[in-house]
Amino acid sequence: MNDTTRPELPDHLSIDPRSKFHVPAVFEHEVGIHFNDKERTDVEEYCISEGWIKVPAGKALDRRGNPMLIKLKGKVDVFYK
Repeated sequence: MNDTTRPELPDHLSIDPRSKFHVPAVFEHEVGIHFNDKERTDVEEYCISEGWIKVPAGKALDRRGNPMLIKLKGKVDVFYK
């Protein structure tokens, strides 16, 4: 696969299309996230410079039907698979 066709991964990215941090071009490729040296597959949003990720808090939903998110702080590494 040619790495030059992939856009550079942003510092702050969200999977929610309503967010200002959503970049559709990044999601055309599979993105992996290591949090504290373990791969996570349930990340909804991340920020590398501030060192946090947001993940769903169990099965709890907010009033709009979206999962409730909790922020976890630690070392964040993002890469293309």
